Parts: sequence; structure tokens; C-alpha cells
Amino acid sequence: MKKMMLMMLAVAALLPAMGQEVEVISQRRLLEGVEGPAYYPVLNQEGNRLLFSTEDGALKMYDMTDNVTVLVADGYVAGNDACWGGDGKVYFVTQRVGEDHLVYRTGRSYDVATRQSTQLVEEQHGAVRAVPATRGGALKSPVRNYNSGIDIGSAAWTEGSRVHVTVGGEERVFSPVDSWAGYLWASLSPDGKRLAFFAAGKGIVVIDLRGQVTAMLGNYEMPCWYNNEYIVAQNAKDDGHQFTSSQIVLLKSDGTWQTELTKSASMAMQPTCGGGRIVYTTIDGLLYEMKINIYQ
Repeated sequence: MKKMMLMMLAVAALLPAMGQEVEVISQRRLLEGVEGPAYYPVLNQEGNRLLFSTEDGALKMYDMTDNVTVLVADGYVAGNDACWGGDGKVYFVTQRVGEDHLVYRTGRSYDVATRQSTQLVEEQHGAVRAVPATRGGALKSPVRNYNSGIDIGSAAWTEGSRVHVTVGGEERVFSPVDSWAGYLWASLSPDGKRLAFFAAGKGIVVIDLRGQVTAMLGNYEMPCWYNNEYIVAQNAKDDGHQFTSSQIVLLKSDGTWQTELTKSASMAMQPTCGGGRIVYTTIDGLLYEMKINIYQ
């Protein structure tokens, strides 16, 4: 009887997830014939402006309302070293290789209204991180930190095998799971109540603001909150030398359900979300926008 009861409870727990369906209602190529290969897309919260890196590392912004692309920085901006602040500005890090063959990084911001770039953190050898916050932005470095204001709201970032969360002016530091190679890609839920990040060897971890693990979503990468209940992520496979497949997946944040949004052969990667839009690129640098409906 006890065994039967446990089986019934397990089936009942699965029923809500089994009833979920996702429909891709639109999918289109962005900037076709206008831009070359584009990587590391980052949508703002409203989903009407998109940052991306060119093949040579320059940072550009695409205004999806006006259909205009502008140059933010022609200096090399590596990977995920750019983000949108809650104040509407872009926070980013440029880098160069000095004559001593060391890498030097500089923290900057870009004002979309004036199209002006401002240096915020002086050039230095060592890591400099651009961190989005709900009321502004920040730059974190061993030499000097920068906050855009006294109260930047909530923010999250990773450093080694630690995840940092700022809530109400208080910084909290957690190491909720063991990870031999550290954490990456911290992302706050839109309501600011949970945090998703990637832990090497573990996959995507979801925690609350006390550092308690609420879900382990599997070995996916680059989590981005679609809304307060769903996360979009990258599912990439490699042979130790190059990618063999990559796709975009949708995950329920409690770990009960998941589905693919693109096929594994699509080589789709680096997803970003905002304003009901999902944007991703491919291994060849082709940008796509996707819109979905989630049915219960």
C-alpha cells in the first residue's frame, strides 16, 4: 500500500508538467545582409535593444524599434563583457595586449541617448567584470569597484566558485555547490527572488537569496530568465576540440520540465531574453529572434 501511494504521488507531481506545451509563434533572421557574423547577443529588459560583438571584437547596438545599428566600442570587447544596466546604459569592458604581452582591461559605460562612452575604471592587468543591476550597473575588479549610484538595486555576479548577490545594499556571498572549475553566468529572475548560474560539473543551479538550492536543471549553459518561471539556456556538446551540436532549450525553473526550442543540429547558442523575445546566434554568427507561447 505504501509503495502504491508513493507511485501515485509521483505521477500526480508529473501531471502539471506533462500538460505543458510550447509553440514557436515566430522566428526570423536579424541583420541579414547588414552585418557580418555577430556573437554574444544581450537584450535589454524591454527587449527592444540588442548588444552584440562583431567577429573582430567590436561592440555594437541594434535598436529593434528604429532598425538602426550603432557602434558602441571599436576596442576589443571579449565575450560576455557587456551588459545593460537598469538605468538604460551599457556597461562594458575593453581590453588590449600591451608591449609586455599582458592583457589590460578598462571599464566603461555607454549612454544610449547621447551616444557617448565614458571611462569608469582605469586600465589594469587583471579581471574586470561588468555587472547589471536593477537600478544601474557596476564594474568589479581587484583594484577598484565602481557603482553607478549609491543604491544600484539588486545585482549578481560570479567569482571563482562563489556567487555574489547584492540585495538592499547588502552583499551576500554563497558557494551552494562544489565545482572544481567555478561558476559562470549569474542571472537574477525578473522579480529578483531567485538566481540561476552555471557550475562546472553540475550544470545550471537555481538558488534563493539565502543561498539555498531550489533546483538543479541539468548540464546546460548560459541561463537567461525568460520570465519568473522559465529559463532559456544553451545545450552544447563537443568532442574536446570543437562543438558537435548546440541547441536552445526552455527549462522550468523548478526542474520539473524542459523542451527544445531548436534542434541540436541547428548549432544555436548564446541565448538572451527580454520583453518576451529570445535572441540567439549560431556557430557561424547568424542572429535569430524567436517568440514563443507557453501553454499549461
